[in-house]
This record gives sequence, structure tokens and C-alpha cells, in this order.
Amino acid sequence: MLVLGFESSCDETGIALYDTHQGLLAHALHSQVEMHAEYGGVVPELASRDHIRRVLPLTKRVLADANKTLADIDGIAYTQGPGLAGALLVGTSVAQSIAYTLKVPSIGVHHLEGHLLAPLLEDNPPAFPFVALLVSGGHSQLMRVDGIGQYQLLGDTLDDAAGEAFDKTAKLLGLGYPGGPALAKLAMQGKARFKLPRPMLNSGDLNFSFSGLKTAVLTLVNQQASSQTQHSNQQSMAESLDLATKADIAWEFQEAVTEILTTKCMAALRETGLDNLIVSGGVGANARLRERLNLATKRKLCKVSYPRLEFCTDNGAMIAFAGAKRLEAMQNHSQDYSFSIKARWDLAELVKP
Repeated sequence: MLVLGFESSCDETGIALYDTHQGLLAHALHSQVEMHAEYGGVVPELASRDHIRRVLPLTKRVLADANKTLADIDGIAYTQGPGLAGALLVGTSVAQSIAYTLKVPSIGVHHLEGHLLAPLLEDNPPAFPFVALLVSGGHSQLMRVDGIGQYQLLGDTLDDAAGEAFDKTAKLLGLGYPGGPALAKLAMQGKARFKLPRPMLNSGDLNFSFSGLKTAVLTLVNQQASSQTQHSNQQSMAESLDLATKADIAWEFQEAVTEILTTKCMAALRETGLDNLIVSGGVGANARLRERLNLATKRKLCKVSYPRLEFCTDNGAMIAFAGAKRLEAMQNHSQDYSFSIKARWDLAELVKP
């Protein structure tokens, strides 16, 4: 089965072709980071308009790269949610229009399921069951994954997700957008000079909380800038810090987040009795997090798997793959091609196909 996948949940337009026999044939991605950087974050209306401009040219490019035509397509997959409503509508409407024209089955994919399954795109994919750490700008979750559609939530974030905390801390330090990569780069120049809290590190459960850590960074920034003249806003407060101080704060923040994530992951493996961990989502690309998890799993004789860096962030390949697996499992492919989007969608609502 040859499946064409569409991802448009936020600020990246991703298209991919996945063949259930040959694997990933082609994929293309356009990121809107430069456009949104001017505003310090994603502007939903601009994101939707850019998806409209990009989706068809990218689709044509992917088909050409794979030496395929629309007539070769056996199924369509698209991100149905969660995400920005307008952005989701672009990908969903285009996907369903193509499916209707070709009279092929289509399926709406949960964005987070795509991330969960992204490591399975690699040459040596992890085997079920495994513990999954899904860590991104909007989510920090630990899941037990026994198969496609067989997900058990083990732990969730109670407030800010890890990626959101990275971005907010980067803003407190006066760094650019996107904040997470900028902070990680700055942290490489830092050293152990400050001490920040590790919220819920020893909570006895598998939940996360990063809001207090962000507040602690704000307090630390203010303390370090207190010897300067009175400041009118946080931006000028951050500008009063020298580069070494910013780097040391960034280093300690990254150490705190990665220690919490690593500790919770190892606790999840211990509680489930599993020895296989996968990590997905944008923060999964963080080099320090990978270093910590590699060492911790090796020490406990466990295995950890990651998607390639380009598939940590939003992409069409993970949607095409997840959709293909679900379409394969469906006994009845008949449908009316009506569609809806789910800007909010709990991953726990998914059931075994």
C-alpha cells in the first residue's frame, strides 16, 4: 500500500510517501521558523496562509522525487489533530479532496501518535512493547506502547511541557526564536555555577512539572541583574547579563530538565518491567538529553531508540507511516470523505484498530 501523508498541525508543512513494502520513498518539509521569528512565536493566521502556499508544490515535489503519480496512491493520511485549527484545516481539506478524487481510503492521524511511532521509521526499529517519552513544545508524556493503537498513559505534564519551558527560559535570557535550540547551543558554553530546583524529581509518580523551574530561572535572572540600573521590562533585564552568566544559567536549566526527564524514564522502565525506551518529539533532539539517556539505559542494560534528527520535529513521514499502519489494519475502507479537525485531542482516546 502506497500512502501519501500530510502534516500541517502548526508551523511546518510536511508531505511524504510511505510504501508498506518498500518503506519511506520520499518526503519534504517546509519550516516557517524564519517567518514567525519576527514575532517571537507562531502566529496562527500566518501559519495557515503559508500552509496553503506550500502544500501543493511540496506534494508535487514528493511525487516527483519518488517517481510516482497520484494514480499510484492507494491511501491518504493526514494530521487531524491536535494543533492549530486553521493549519489543520489546510492539510485535512487538501488530503480529503485528493482522496475523494482518487476514490482511495483516507485516515486522520493523531499528531502525537505520529511522533510515538517515528522511531519505527529507522532501519532497526524498536520492537513492541516499549516505554515512550514524548517530549515537545506542547507535551511531556510517558506512555506504555504495546502496539499500534495500544497506548497507556504513565505520566503527564501538570503545567508547562519541557519544550515550552525551554522556549520561555530562552526568552527570559533574551535569546531568539525558536528558543529551545538557541538555549541548548548557549548551554554548551556554560558551566556549573548556579543551582536550580528539580520539580517533582522525587514525587513518587511519573508526572512532570516545569512551570516552577521557569519561575526559578526568572528569579535567578533578576538576582544576577540586580546590581544594574532599574529595568523597565524583562528584555532589558536579560540584556544586562553578560554572556558567561547567560550561558551558565542555560547550562543549569538544561541540566535540570534533562535530569528530570532521564530519572522519570528510568522509573517508567522499572515500573513497567520493560527494557526498551523510545524518545520522540522536538526536545528528543537535545544532545544532552540523549547523552544522559544513553548512559542511564546502558547502565541498566536497557535499550533506547530515537528517530533521526529530522523526524524529531513535525514531519510528513511519521504521519504517512502511522496512517499506513492503521489503513493496513482496517477491514472496511469505505467512507464518505466528510472531514473534521480536532484542535484538542487526547491521545488516550485512540483505540486498537
